[in-house]
Amino acid sequence: MIDYARLEAIVRQAGRLAMAHWPGAGHAPQVWEKSPNNPVCEADLAVDAFLKRELGTLLPSAGWLSEETADHPDRLDRSLCWVVDPVDGTRDFVNARSGWCVSVALVSAGRALIGLLDAPARDEFWIATAGRGAFRNGQPLIASTRSELPGARVPADSLAKVDQDLIMVDKPNSIALRIAMVAANEADLLATLRWGFEWDIAAACLIAREAGAAVSDAFGAPFDFNKRDPRAFGLLVTAPAIHAAAVERLADRAARAS
Repeated sequence: MIDYARLEAIVRQAGRLAMAHWPGAGHAPQVWEKSPNNPVCEADLAVDAFLKRELGTLLPSAGWLSEETADHPDRLDRSLCWVVDPVDGTRDFVNARSGWCVSVALVSAGRALIGLLDAPARDEFWIATAGRGAFRNGQPLIASTRSELPGARVPADSLAKVDQDLIMVDKPNSIALRIAMVAANEADLLATLRWGFEWDIAAACLIAREAGAAVSDAFGAPFDFNKRDPRAFGLLVTAPAIHAAAVERLADRAARAS
């Protein structure tokens, strides 16, 4: 049985550790690029090391999959696996913007059992447990119930011409927080048409699903987590009634991009 109080305390401590490096709080972390246009900073590594140690102590039998740790195939033989992004939204983090969070999920048999997001720069703590609902700062979440795709709110910087019937809303750099916006009824639709990694989405997808949102890849298929190749193409998180219409609208673009 997982010690939920201890798990929450660990994730909150990870958020405080990240805040100790955040430029928005007056700090100046070292920043470099892992690859072109893919920044990483010392906070990513410090939080990763902290979570690997503390979550490993909390649940020694679980495997480990994280953006900032070299992958090891032994996770595939474990019945449980932590799927972690120590700082999701590093670009916002290093630019002193608040659109970042610590993301932690516990996965079993391809499905997320627990998902937590700590966004301390926003004073937001999100948690969901499979079958038990989703919460932000202790308040239950009810996802968007929009019934028509035109007019749907989308976290975006710009929209393609074919999507001008949608409405742009604030877009944090963290994909996890953008997913959570649908869970919190602050957006109706979140879509990506690119390859992404499990650690970016595992926790937030559970939060959205437990809040009542529809969650799939870009083609409408469900996600599996802790795969040998921890990638998936595209992401679609919507109000349930507009999911099929969104899949249909994106189908040609998804086929070309994949």
